[in-house]
Amino acid sequence: MTGANLLDQPETLLPAEPEVTEALSRTGMQDIATVVAAHPKSSLAWAALADVTHSQGRLLEAYAYARVGYHRGLDALRKAGWRGQGPIPWSHAPNRGVLRALFALRRAAAEIGETDEFERLTEFLNGADATVIPLLRSESDDSQKFPAAPPAVSPGEDPAPPTAAFFIQGEN
Repeated sequence: MTGANLLDQPETLLPAEPEVTEALSRTGMQDIATVVAAHPKSSLAWAALADVTHSQGRLLEAYAYARVGYHRGLDALRKAGWRGQGPIPWSHAPNRGVLRALFALRRAAAEIGETDEFERLTEFLNGADATVIPLLRSESDDSQKFPAAPPAVSPGEDPAPPTAAFFIQGEN
């Protein structure tokens, strides 16, 4: 069962990052990397960079940025007293950076076929706050374009892209 606080674990509430939210509000899509460089511990900044990169179709980079945001978020959660489980409410605005990074990593994992990671992150997000996945999927312009779950691979079908996808074709 997810979403219910059956063990009466306290909510984890992260501190605000006003300098990061201010910098992101002043920054265009092309300058988000500058915000990340100035605030490398911010999962919100990394999640924003993952979202921009994802919107540009750069899936592996989006995955990598989201993974950094996820790890920075885990660091922040632990520092705030989180013990590996329990509610991380979306309603507390400073928690949204971590939750957005988790969502971005979940989305990217689905798109590159990391089924186990997708399922683990789905469980993590639902345990943190069951409203996050539906909320961010509906907020995203990509909610119709990208699957809710990784695409199934038929038995005997090779899920890897053609080899040519890994090489830059052209003259030497």
